Amino acid sequence: MRASTFTLIMLFNSLLIGQTQHTYSYDTLLMGSAFVFKAVSSSPREGRKAINAAVAEVVRIEQLISSWDANSQTYRINQNAGIAPVKVEKELYDLIKRSLKVSVLTDGYFDISYASLDKVWDFSKTYTTPPDEALIKASVKKIDYQKIVLNDSDTSVYLLKKGMKIGFGAIGKGYAANRAKAILEQNGIKAGVVNAGGDLISWGLNSSGKEWTVGIADPNNEGQVLMWLDASDLAVVTSGDYQRYVLIEGKRYAHIINPRTGWPVQGIKSVTILCPDAELADALATSVFVLGKQRGLKLINQLNGIDCLIIDDNNDLHYSAKLQLNIVNKP
Repeated sequence: MRASTFTLIMLFNSLLIGQTQHTYSYDTLLMGSAFVFKAVSSSPREGRKAINAAVAEVVRIEQLISSWDANSQTYRINQNAGIAPVKVEKELYDLIKRSLKVSVLTDGYFDISYASLDKVWDFSKTYTTPPDEALIKASVKKIDYQKIVLNDSDTSVYLLKKGMKIGFGAIGKGYAANRAKAILEQNGIKAGVVNAGGDLISWGLNSSGKEWTVGIADPNNEGQVLMWLDASDLAVVTSGDYQRYVLIEGKRYAHIINPRTGWPVQGIKSVTILCPDAELADALATSVFVLGKQRGLKLINQLNGIDCLIIDDNNDLHYSAKLQLNIVNKP
């Protein structure tokens, strides 16, 4: 199977002959990333119908949160920055509200208003020199989650500064994974997996009656598994510096940017978060990456039901206090 955006690798047991339960799978490209849907069902028709509904849900979410689609509510919020509040659907409003809670939790190191840097760093381009420092500083001045004003009475969103932008690159796929799981369950799927470009959530048991086997990728060898764990009713999300990056004078600058400096984070290759909620895991993976090893692990160790694995630039592994017995080396 093709490696996902953050190269989380799913490994599934072969179906046993004569089993009534089978795993129905569909791979596609959504939200600019590789998505994999797996549904355990005794009925091919039920499996296909459920997966089709889940795909449609992700397409709907992408249209809602896209900052590039001129028809999206997110785009309208950005276009009206410093001008006027924009009334949005409660779903989008609540997603923004939850994002701001993570910003408070992380002291602003997670900030959806980072999107003002979208014209500064373009990781699809080739750079010979870094972006202009003055441009970076000017863009950083527009980043401030505290200047995202929410009005509960009419679910409106107002960005106080002209030029401010919000984006959901660090939480959107996790939300989409959660919603796809919910749709699959509503369609009768009691066990399955959604891998939203590396934001993975699993529930129930696979068609062999066992937990799903999840491989955490080796950041130095794309497509290779570094560590394994068995998972059920668990989200496993990895953020890494090894897929979207540019090389400038031999130095790697990855897509995960510190919202306080405007510069890509250095010193960490990947962060994996394990918790029951893919949206939260997505946001925390980015947060820990930016916070760094010490502050990141300190944060995770204060949170119940959340585990973390960090791989640094020296290939050293750093675990949260609760993770040590939950993850094992490849046999």
